[in-house]
Formats: sequence, C-alpha cells, structure tokens
Amino acid sequence: MSIRIRVGKVEIGGGAPIAVQSMTKTRTSDLEATISQVRRLADAGCEIVRVGVPDEESARAISHIKGSVDIPIVADIHFDHRVAIMAIEHGADKIRINPGTIGARWKVEEVVRAARERGIPIRVGANSGSIPPDLRNRYGKVEALVEAVLREVSILEGMGFYSIVVSAKASDVDVSIEAYKELSRRVDYPIHVGITEAGFGIQGIIRSAVGIGAILSSGIGDTVRVSLTGDPVREVEVAYEILSALGLRERRNPLIVSCPACARSEFDVEWMANRIWEELKGEGKGVRVAVMGCAVNGPGEARDSDIGIAGTRSGAVVFVKGRVIRRVKKEEALEAVISELKGR
Repeated sequence: MSIRIRVGKVEIGGGAPIAVQSMTKTRTSDLEATISQVRRLADAGCEIVRVGVPDEESARAISHIKGSVDIPIVADIHFDHRVAIMAIEHGADKIRINPGTIGARWKVEEVVRAARERGIPIRVGANSGSIPPDLRNRYGKVEALVEAVLREVSILEGMGFYSIVVSAKASDVDVSIEAYKELSRRVDYPIHVGITEAGFGIQGIIRSAVGIGAILSSGIGDTVRVSLTGDPVREVEVAYEILSALGLRERRNPLIVSCPACARSEFDVEWMANRIWEELKGEGKGVRVAVMGCAVNGPGEARDSDIGIAGTRSGAVVFVKGRVIRRVKKEEALEAVISELKGR
C-alpha cells in the first residue's frame, strides 16, 4: 500500500478511494473559460483538476481560479521552473513536473524548496513522448520511463522531500501497463494512472479502459485521469465507468445491462436503453437496470438487477428484484420502467 498524502482537501494513497482527475482544455489565463470548465468538471464528479501553466500569466491566474472554485488545482509545468515557483506562490495545491522537460537538477531543487515551504506535493510525471534523451538512448521504452521517474524522485528524496506522487504514462497500452507494474515495485508513493494521448472517441475510450483497467486490476493506482481529445467532462464520465466496473468506486450513474438485440427482440432495445439512460443520468446512482429484448435472458438478468424489463409477444414485463410486478403494452413499456425507477 502506498503512503498517503493530501492534495488540497483530497487525500490520495494509503487506501483512500481512488481519486478521479481531469485537466482543463482552456487557456488558463482565460479566467472565465477556465473557471467555467473547472466547475463543469466538479459537477461531473472530478475531484482534482489540473491546469496547464505555460507562462507567468497562467501562473498568476491560479489564485483567481482557486478563489472561484472548491476543488484542488494542480499546476502542470514544462520547461520553465520559474513558472512552477510562481504557480506555487499563487496557491497551486500540487505541482506536476516532467523529468524530460523541467531541466537541470538545480531547477528541480528550486521547485522543491518552494513546494516544501508551502507544504504541497509534487507529481513526478514521465511521458513516453518526452523521456530525457540519455535514458531514451540507453534503455527500452519501459525501462526508460521508469528510470526517468526514479532519477527525478531521487533528487526530491535527497532534499528530504517525500510528499511525492509518481506516474509513467505511455501512449502504447502495453508499455504503460509494464511501466506501472515496474514502478509500483520500486516506490511506495501514490501512483497516478493514465494512458497518455489515448486519442478521441471510441478509440480513446477503449484504449484508456483497457490500459487503466489492467493497471488498476493489478492493485496499482491511487488517482486516475482518462486523456481524451475533446470535452474533459467525458474524461470524468469514462473514469468513473472504469472504476465502477472494477468495483473500486460506487457508480454515479445507473448500470444498464442490455442485450445486443437480435431477431427475437420484441421492442427496440437500443432506443429503450438510451431513453432510460437519459432519464436517470446523474440520478440513478448505484441502480442496476436490465433491458432485455425477449424472454431468453430477461428473467435471469432481472433477478440480478434492481429493475428490469423484457419484451414479450404481447408487450413487455417489468421486474423488480426478479419479481414480475407489471405486464404492459409495448407503447407503455418505457413509462412503466421510468415510473418504477423514479418511485424507488
């Protein structure tokens, strides 16, 4: 088990619930847009938000952002250690530095001094796309990622600084899995899990689910971030689905168990499942709903669900905890299920 540290009001590691993290896609210095996006992320269940800090204006913006939201803010720093120090001075709850971009040892040491004075943690986050050249030339991809993290961590430890989070992200799923396994054997700091540059749409979701799921199922990980091109709220939704599928966090939305539909289906299963999802999204916390097109698996799935519906030749049957409570016409099926769900 990793040690426990605090990021603002959120505890991570040491058996604390795995925290869901995301990152804003706005220019951080655009206060209106950034604050709006942070609030949307918080409403979606995000527990830690990272913001890119490419310049001094963005670093100064952190104090304004923190004054408008109630969620820990992490400053993501590359290249300029002075910007990292400024972000700390303006209230960042954590700093993320990349061993491949932050620069010379003395620069890292200055950031560590500032973080220690303010009592905030540092994440040493290595990415496969920015591994230091000497390590890239000496090792294979997995070893280079891990060594990049460990070398930077040794600088922090050498200064007596141990409020550390680590990550070793790759865009290749298999490299990420192996790097995290090796990293977890070498450190006892909290581990942030993700697949970097996972992509967009269904491709990015699948790659994230496979990679993050495999790492988490190995008992590795204290925070997660799903990296998708597009609206960051989607990252949070996918992260919670991954965690809940593994039983690591309670569901924020209903679990809809629906059949793929076939020639035996007695109603439009896809339409029914989508309508139930839209009606209950954000409200059906922890509810399991079975939507089955016919009676082949309907009764069985209904037994394992809170509420279920299965098509019949004459209409549909509604189950509650496996017991048939209503027989309805097809055109009444959706309303019957929703009324039962909302009346729970």
